[in-house]
Amino acid sequence: MMVAQPQPLRGPVVDPVWHARADRLVARLARLGTGRLAPAAGQRFPNLALPAADGRLTTLAGLCHDGPIVLSFHRGLWCPWCRAEVESWQAARPQLRDTGCRLVLVTPETGGRAQAMAERVGPDAHVLCDVDFGASTALGLAFFMGDELLAAYRDAGLDLAAHYGAASGILPIPATYVIEVGLRVRFAHVDIDFRRRADPADVLASLRW
Repeated sequence: MMVAQPQPLRGPVVDPVWHARADRLVARLARLGTGRLAPAAGQRFPNLALPAADGRLTTLAGLCHDGPIVLSFHRGLWCPWCRAEVESWQAARPQLRDTGCRLVLVTPETGGRAQAMAERVGPDAHVLCDVDFGASTALGLAFFMGDELLAAYRDAGLDLAAHYGAASGILPIPATYVIEVGLRVRFAHVDIDFRRRADPADVLASLRW
């Protein structure tokens, strides 16, 4: 069993003003203990049933019935860190295939955006839709971003209602799990700082021991 170490994701370049806003958000989430109840390594992961990008209802137990899965929760392709992470998973697909592991991405985006993510990451990955943040809320991965970020995104021209179906101010904590047959969590990376993501190299290492 492995527990992820925080890794800053390289790639996105963001204005220092945005980083300062993110720092304030992370400090608030830390005070609240956000994410502390999310599934951890060694625990059993709930058997979620979510619609796939093509609309078919899909269960995690069905996806990992014959081998492990990498399950990665995202905010959406509007987020530069999520785009960079999706690209890192796309690059790691051959190594994941070699381990017999399926890649499963979860996004709360609606309106065909899950299909866009599926096309971006590649044909042998699965993309599931967390409609209205139901799964991330049940897992302890959802949080309210706060009025400051809501206003900042709105002023920057980001229409969250168009992406998520509602402008509730809810976002998921980006999290990555390796889930074995039987839904046991082998590897977990849950970090309230959305700028730090699981390193595919660490995920691959967990699949090889």
